[in-house]
Amino acid sequence: MSLSAQDRAKKIKVIIFDVDGVLTDGQIFVIPDANGKGIEAKGFAAHDGLGISLARLGGLRVGIITKRQSQTVAIRANDLKLEFIYQGQAHKLSAMNEIVAKAGITVDELAYVGDDIVDLPILRVCGLAIATANARPQVKGACHYTTPHPGGQGAGRDAIDFILEAQGSLDRVIEEYLEADNPAAAASDVGSGNM
Repeated sequence: MSLSAQDRAKKIKVIIFDVDGVLTDGQIFVIPDANGKGIEAKGFAAHDGLGISLARLGGLRVGIITKRQSQTVAIRANDLKLEFIYQGQAHKLSAMNEIVAKAGITVDELAYVGDDIVDLPILRVCGLAIATANARPQVKGACHYTTPHPGGQGAGRDAIDFILEAQGSLDRVIEEYLEADNPAAAASDVGSGNM
């Protein structure tokens, strides 16, 4: 008997995101500098950032695995205090295996959120495979759950809310986040954008 997406979500201890098309809308802006080189810019959704704070309050460990190498992503990952940061990963499965080993979990306790075929090797083996609303059909076909929102517009938050709801902790975590005297909530997602 196959487990439902909710049953799979109950087991999750680590959630990993792709970046382009998942935490962003997939657009990559290249702005030329005075030396004729490009400066890369991306847009991230604030809903996803707050969702990552909620995930941590809910006991989830959070990270990214992305094929591209980007200073913009490094700055955002630092702002969000991500525990697992893997950039420049042409073959993402080896990064996933490192995360599983470092976290001391089984692959069934890992959720992955992806949108394109480069994500399929992880999506095919992880405990909870999540596609964004804008994901390619092949990705949606391999996943247990598809977010209501597309990448860069709250898909990351959708994935986190889905897991925390299945684990019965979403409402509690939201209230903890709102407590004025909660030091964990006060310190979460206070990014500077490297300013």
